[in-house]
Amino acid sequence: MSITKLIILSLGISFLSIQCDDSKKKTAKTQIDTPKSLQIKKDSIQKNQVEKDEAPTLLLDDQNAIPFFFDYQKENLEDQVRITTRFGTIDIQLYQNTPYHRANFIYLTKKGYFNGSTFHRVVPGFIIQGGNSDRSETAEKRRKIGKYLLPPDTRKGNKHHRGVISMPSSEIENPHKLASPYEFFIVQQSPGAYHLDGSYTAFGKVIKGMDVVDKINQQKVDNREAPLTNIHMEVSIIQ
Repeated sequence: MSITKLIILSLGISFLSIQCDDSKKKTAKTQIDTPKSLQIKKDSIQKNQVEKDEAPTLLLDDQNAIPFFFDYQKENLEDQVRITTRFGTIDIQLYQNTPYHRANFIYLTKKGYFNGSTFHRVVPGFIIQGGNSDRSETAEKRRKIGKYLLPPDTRKGNKHHRGVISMPSSEIENPHKLASPYEFFIVQQSPGAYHLDGSYTAFGKVIKGMDVVDKINQQKVDNREAPLTNIHMEVSIIQ
């Protein structure tokens, strides 16, 4: 074989070798870049999902509570709830003419606030009061929902008849009888507790289960009017 042919053959082999090396480099680069690109996209999706899942709900206060419930009551029309206790169930019809108090009760029910709370105050022959508890879970639920009071709505003509559900005023110094939104009481007194009219907002009535109200009202209490044995409740919407 001539020297010229050998030179040509050698150059051809070198050229093919370079092409193969470039091809390997390109393939290797593609294999590295593709997973990295997918990982960035995946991380971005996960980050967005976490941010969406952890988006805080509105923390209610005295400034935003009424505007919030004004909108909420128009979109959440439920007006019947069921209180379940170990003594049985109490069904309640909420009044439409006290929209903020109805909306508040429906909102707290949907948030699961009342579940695990208790009838913490029982005054024989008068009322049973619920919505509070000494459990840390109840305090944590309040913290996550917000700290606010509701103004009384006492000009609608709703009377405190036996079986009426009403909202107590806050324990803070409160000359305007602003209501504690997390608690409620049911009148057990017959025919009613009419001395409460004008001071507290009656916002519903028992339509089934007054015998359960009577059983709870008959439980033994201590000198703070707290039942000696906890009376826990679960509250749900009647569909």
